[in-house]
Amino acid sequence: MLRVQGIPITEQNAATWRADLPRKTDVIVIGGGVIGVCTALYLRRAGRRVLLLEKGRIAGEQSGRNWGWIRQQGRDPDELPVMIEANRLWKELARQTNVDIGLKTGGVTYLARSAKQLATFEAWLPFARAHGVDTRLLSAAETAELVPDMSRGFAGALHTASDMRAEPWRAVPALAEIAAREGVVIAEDCAVRALDTAAGCVAGVLTERGRVAAPVVVLAGGAWSSLFLRNHDVHIPQLSVRATVASTTPLPEVAPGGVSDHRISFRYRADGGYSLAAGGFHELFLGWDAFRAFPKFLAQLRADPFGTRFLPAAPRGYPDGWGTPRRWSADEPGPFETRRVLNPAPNAGQLRTLKREFAALFPGLPEFDLSHAWAGMIDTMPDVVPVVDSVAALPGLILGTGMSGHGFGIGPGMGKILAALATGMPPGHDLTRFRLSRFSDGTRMDPGPAL
Repeated sequence: MLRVQGIPITEQNAATWRADLPRKTDVIVIGGGVIGVCTALYLRRAGRRVLLLEKGRIAGEQSGRNWGWIRQQGRDPDELPVMIEANRLWKELARQTNVDIGLKTGGVTYLARSAKQLATFEAWLPFARAHGVDTRLLSAAETAELVPDMSRGFAGALHTASDMRAEPWRAVPALAEIAAREGVVIAEDCAVRALDTAAGCVAGVLTERGRVAAPVVVLAGGAWSSLFLRNHDVHIPQLSVRATVASTTPLPEVAPGGVSDHRISFRYRADGGYSLAAGGFHELFLGWDAFRAFPKFLAQLRADPFGTRFLPAAPRGYPDGWGTPRRWSADEPGPFETRRVLNPAPNAGQLRTLKREFAALFPGLPEFDLSHAWAGMIDTMPDVVPVVDSVAALPGLILGTGMSGHGFGIGPGMGKILAALATGMPPGHDLTRFRLSRFSDGTRMDPGPAL
């Protein structure tokens, strides 16, 4: 019998961090996903007093529900330097945790079903070579040797041996433990209702437990960021899509790392099973933001017209739900207290498809069951790269959101950048492509050459 809950962290899990709130601090980070946790950690290492506020649970949403891939392969060229640094940082951080986060170097492989698709993969190789990444194109024979016993033949594959994997629901809380040990104050079950401002600048936050003063706030709210900003008249074309994932009972290892084709994606897990997901498929709940942002997403829709299934309405209390308020007072409970953790139901039909596709691809495997199934809401932007920038309309506010399904792997790298922005230090990377103003200055929404 399929057990739907268990692996994802939800509000049913007891809160781990219940710190008293200080009256004031140097920097406040909103959001306890991988981006917020890493930002808080690197801010503390820069000598700042840091308060990390999470309305629900650390890693309760997409940061604890993703595939667990830590990949350089196929990244947008402007993300790639940050991801290379993130790979290095993950190795450092894994040595500093008190638990095994399942960090392994097993590579990532994209299977090509045709010569045309293989040529598309080959077009990404110059970006890898420019940054010294060990990505290479595999022949059909090399692909069959790397991932043996597949029932279907492939024209070849794109493979990056240095890419890694980890268990997200272990890894992000483990990073939070490092941050707490080093002095970050963490409070779960503490929603930020609004920013506190003075003379048009950020002066702190107004939470359900009272006001905290701070001259700098970093918003890393994932799928909730657009809703939070809208209450302050800052608008970004961010949407959230549902992605379904399942894990299998233990099986023999058929490939050491993450593997993906147009039907299924999978990776070996620390518990001996596999995480399964559909390659390139997700679901969008239609709401007010979906219609507002539609013109910005046209290029993405044209590039992948069948990659999104549209659903008429989000569950009650979701960020783009029809009944979710767009305006609220900080004196009363708001939408962030109504829905502490986004815990979408997985798509039951897709679960059956995932099991069938994996079994068909590897007919020599023994019979297996799906041990767990879950879904997450991925915050995405029209050009499939994040916003990492200061908000000019609200001095003192730093924004890190819209990671577009890339956030877990790149988390330590983006966290380090956001910490630099919050302290006025050079970010160490070119952030031009990630600027907030691209949505208002006439820049064409180009998803770029990422795979």
